Amino acid sequence: MWKPNRQSNQPLYQQIADDLERRISYGEFPPGSVLPSERKLAEQLEVNRSTVVLAYSELRALGIIDSRSGSGTRVTKYKWGATPKHPPNWHRYAEGGSFLPNLPFMRRIREALGQNQSLIDFASGELAADISPVEEINILMNENHYTEYLGYDNPQGFVPLRQELVNYLSQYRDIHTTDSSILITSGSQQSLYLITQCLLSPGDAVAIEDPSYCYSLPMFQTAGLRLFRLPVDHKGVRPEDIRTLYKKHRIKMVFINPNFQNPTGAVLDNERRIQLLDVASELGLPIVEDDPFSLTAYEGAPPPPLKSIDSIGSVLYIGSFSKIAASGLRVGWMVAPHSVIERLADARQQMDFGLSVIPQRVAAQFLKSPYFVPHMDRLRMHLLYKRDLLIKALQKELPDLITFTIPQGGLHLWCKIIPKINDSKLLEEAIRRGVIFVPGSVYGSDSGYMRFTYARPKAEDIGSGISKFAAALRDVLS
Repeated sequence: MWKPNRQSNQPLYQQIADDLERRISYGEFPPGSVLPSERKLAEQLEVNRSTVVLAYSELRALGIIDSRSGSGTRVTKYKWGATPKHPPNWHRYAEGGSFLPNLPFMRRIREALGQNQSLIDFASGELAADISPVEEINILMNENHYTEYLGYDNPQGFVPLRQELVNYLSQYRDIHTTDSSILITSGSQQSLYLITQCLLSPGDAVAIEDPSYCYSLPMFQTAGLRLFRLPVDHKGVRPEDIRTLYKKHRIKMVFINPNFQNPTGAVLDNERRIQLLDVASELGLPIVEDDPFSLTAYEGAPPPPLKSIDSIGSVLYIGSFSKIAASGLRVGWMVAPHSVIERLADARQQMDFGLSVIPQRVAAQFLKSPYFVPHMDRLRMHLLYKRDLLIKALQKELPDLITFTIPQGGLHLWCKIIPKINDSKLLEEAIRRGVIFVPGSVYGSDSGYMRFTYARPKAEDIGSGISKFAAALRDVLS
């Protein structure tokens, strides 16, 4: 006899409802037939009666069964000549399709933040309002009234923004390009999505860092890609590991975040950068460089991107405003050979006919305004201050239980809990106490690692947030 799968993410009652609906549709239970009682079916399936009650409620809501006192539960008997009518089984549709849902931990984090606005948020990878250029952007929007017709824009993105990005990339990232080699996207994630869907095929092998933000993106699995790991140490990835993966798995692309890597904060060593490009050119491998954090370097000049020393065109370069200005603008960009840009622009136009021109105008104005440089100076100062508050709190609350390497830029602190810990229990206990973080397993690490983002919480909440986390950790360990 069929039994529900207790290892499945689908609730038991929903599995039971789906199985009964299938059996009814196949005629095993014809119209008017009596279904087992709630108690008897619960005994047969070895579940609680309340689970069967929920399953029957689901089928009643669909109009498939009726329950009457003294008559038990029956399959609905339709009148002669009438057409059975009930809504689609949306649960089955929602579980189908080829695009995979977010990882369970990420869904849990999003759910918790939506339910409790007072949680101290070390999970969200975006800037808080107090360190975003909110006032400056409001001034620019008030000063510039748009009178032009707001129709569909150029498939590659708003031309004035791409022209400003040419200047920005040259001045701040030492990348020399033209506006025809730039594609505007809705952020780094859309850039990655377009690459996985348009430049790769199901079954292709790709290399990503370990740990890596890419592990948190189901889009790679949705595209049918095989993922192979490049371990990250304090100097970043080791170029020879790429050669090894190529020989063993014939990898077709490398995804890398070389500057203040997410989540570890590591910066790729200068010597390794040169070696990495040499290996890529030798093997004919494209490198996708995601560079959202470089301008947050706290001291000295930001580390250069790989693209700035790429002499033969091996690197597809991705950037975004999300980590340096405002994630809500939803403006990112990609620098690539023109043939690639044309291919991706065509695909993106099929998806959404291009981005809204209004945030692109705002982004272009902000880049050339006198507000950009002062904002970046303030941003670095505030991030450094918050990083130090977080480190001080961890050293005070958990001096013998957590280790970490202090990042010199970016938004994140990557930590390891010394005793063995259950990630799920720790996350739930932390949420119960009013604080939230991202478990390291989201990024492909073993349990016991975690990422604290210090850009999101208010400075005055960081100490109390770590105090709550410390109490949760000690409770789970005990």
